[in-house]
Amino acid sequence: MEETTNNVFSSMMASIGATIAGFYAHLAPWLLLGMVLVLTDLRYGILAAKTRGETIRTSRAMRRTINKMVDYLCWVTVAEVCSRTFGVTIGVPVVSLAVLFIIYGIELSSCVNNYLEYKGTKKRFNFFKLIGKEELLEDKPDGTVEEVEERELIETEINVNKNDYGKD
Repeated sequence: MEETTNNVFSSMMASIGATIAGFYAHLAPWLLLGMVLVLTDLRYGILAAKTRGETIRTSRAMRRTINKMVDYLCWVTVAEVCSRTFGVTIGVPVVSLAVLFIIYGIELSSCVNNYLEYKGTKKRFNFFKLIGKEELLEDKPDGTVEEVEERELIETEINVNKNDYGKD
């Protein structure tokens, strides 16, 4: 009787494992991207914290990293479910692509900002400001950060160019 129970359990686990593997098989590049971004963020986050003079607690860093990896597994799963529901209905997986774009954009911003802080740069990177606006934010003398819109930069360039032509 025990052998039959073991066989049933083994068969059930094999079928569940195959279903999960089939679900995540084509999502491996997204999961790999998430893992690379999380590890990069961990690396530059530790270096930025050392630059700020903070003490690094390894257990906290590892716990947050593992939590972040589980979060990305959840978001990739949500994106895949959206792709299988909305993507089939619409014909294009727009919702799942939007979810992945937002989530990985946030993580990319975090990685770049930690790197910039580690290097001592006072500028901030915002992934979602790449279209139509300046990617980096300007620092104000009081230590706050101010967005600089592309329109302001163009007006400044026009004024500088007018001044250059007037000096001839």
